[in-house]
Amino acid sequence: MPCKKTLNPRTRYFSKALQQGFTLIETIVGIVVLSIAFAIFTSLIYPLANQSAEQVHQIKAAELGQSMINEILGKAFDENSEMSGGLVRCGEDINSDGAIEPNDGETECSTALTNEESGNRALFDDVDDYNNLNVFESSLAGGLADVYIGYSINVTVENDSNYDGEFVPGVDNNYTAKLITVTVKTPQNFDFVFAVYRVNF
Repeated sequence: MPCKKTLNPRTRYFSKALQQGFTLIETIVGIVVLSIAFAIFTSLIYPLANQSAEQVHQIKAAELGQSMINEILGKAFDENSEMSGGLVRCGEDINSDGAIEPNDGETECSTALTNEESGNRALFDDVDDYNNLNVFESSLAGGLADVYIGYSINVTVENDSNYDGEFVPGVDNNYTAKLITVTVKTPQNFDFVFAVYRVNF
């Protein structure tokens, strides 16, 4: 007659303990701890991701601002200026008689800082044409609209003969220098302002 094996009570207890899962309280505590940990991680990581996006926007804004300034500076000082520069500048009194006279080869500078080209940017020939120009990503040339989604550019041009950053009627003349301000707005609604002077030469 075969002998019957009996399990040690201690062995039976350990095998039963190994088969048990987590209790409901342990599971809830684990979920709470994990949710707190995830909340801390996301609060630390999200600002870093936002800051990295800001840096990319700053670089793109600088690219747009610089390219617009380069385009504007390649144009004549005034509608009445020669594109090649010329020997006589507009507003220059050659014979110092106190008057600008066409018979002496002199021309007055334009008094209006407006676009004379009917809004056709391809025909812009002087810096005044860019005054109050608004460019949105949908109107950027070529495939740039896909690269600069959400960006916009605003350009202002004003006479600033004493280089103080603002036009003062009766103080600033229209034949010395013009302040060109290019403002680039990013998708995060940050404004990046670029300014340069175009001198009459």
